[in-house]
Amino acid sequence: MQFLQGVGVLDFNQYLVGTDFMVIFGLTYNFIPFMTLPLYSALERLDIRLIEAGSDLYAKPSRTFRKITLPLSMPGVISGTLLTFIPMAGDYINASRDFLGSTETTMLGNVVESNFLQSNNYPSASALSVFLMAFILLLVTFYVRRSGTQDLI
Repeated sequence: MQFLQGVGVLDFNQYLVGTDFMVIFGLTYNFIPFMTLPLYSALERLDIRLIEAGSDLYAKPSRTFRKITLPLSMPGVISGTLLTFIPMAGDYINASRDFLGSTETTMLGNVVESNFLQSNNYPSASALSVFLMAFILLLVTFYVRRSGTQDLI
């Protein structure tokens, strides 16, 4: 904290907790395992001989990664993205005032929670929940069809 203030990233009267940056940082920190495990699984199944063939054919490491490693690891990237996006879209714990967020950091899960628990506005909370589920289903369907990996679902 003092380092960030000394470097000039933060003002001396500014704190990290309660900012959008901390909410995004907390979400990233919480959901990294959901992305790394499918990636590891996809990269572990990768045939090393294909990478060796790329370097035998004088391809630069960046070209080998772009043409061989990345396309073969796309099922892991897609499943990791889905495993990360779906719970992150409805996460309200990290953005709540009790943890990393503030009243200015609002996610849809926080709005549903406040409508349900604080305002007792059950129809609005239900409508927002159904909207969130339908929106996630629509995005996931579009993403899976666009990437051509219908066999993952």
